[in-house]
Amino acid sequence: MSAFNRPKSLTELVTENLRDRIVAGDFELGSQLSEARIAKDLQVSRTPVREAINRLEMEGLLVVEPQRGSFVFNLEADELAKLCDARVCLETAALTHAIAANPDPLYKALSACVDQMTLARNAGNDTDYLAQDTHFHQCLFDHSDNRFLNDAYQTIALKMAALRNRLGHHPEHMDKSFREHQELVEAVKKRDTHKALAILKAHIDRKEGSYWNDATVATTTR
Repeated sequence: MSAFNRPKSLTELVTENLRDRIVAGDFELGSQLSEARIAKDLQVSRTPVREAINRLEMEGLLVVEPQRGSFVFNLEADELAKLCDARVCLETAALTHAIAANPDPLYKALSACVDQMTLARNAGNDTDYLAQDTHFHQCLFDHSDNRFLNDAYQTIALKMAALRNRLGHHPEHMDKSFREHQELVEAVKKRDTHKALAILKAHIDRKEGSYWNDATVATTTR
């Protein structure tokens, strides 16, 4: 028996469109979305737009305020710090499990990401680099052999991708990011869990420097 090949509904198409645009950075953090303008731009009625907004609110990308409207998510500095703390907990657990359960597939997947990052950097393509950055961290969960860790991570993954696409272009941050990804791959290759965890924690939990300054300004001035 084959699965149904059901075409996507208008609501699904609008949801995907808005999700992609929010994550890509087409809308500013905290900015208000107009149902009417979106419906006009996408040439659909306001019903699928409203349903898409409800779905994206559940995913945490939008905040709907009664009598005011729908707004792209925003984070205060303390919330951003807590988000980083949550990432440390989830990603270090995923990395530990992945090295124990699937070290070779994990190494191959992470190496492939770094290869693509290298190509993107050589081409000066920040967008592709940041997409690979997002994929790199997802690989930890894909190989962790623990779907519950992955389910937990998905509650913040889209927000992280959205923040990364808005804040990750800083040259200083990108240099450090690339180097740390390379170092992490080498630690995984050697199955050195202790070193890999230290690299990953420092990579995620950096609450200083130009990137953190830009991030806290960006999330508190909108």
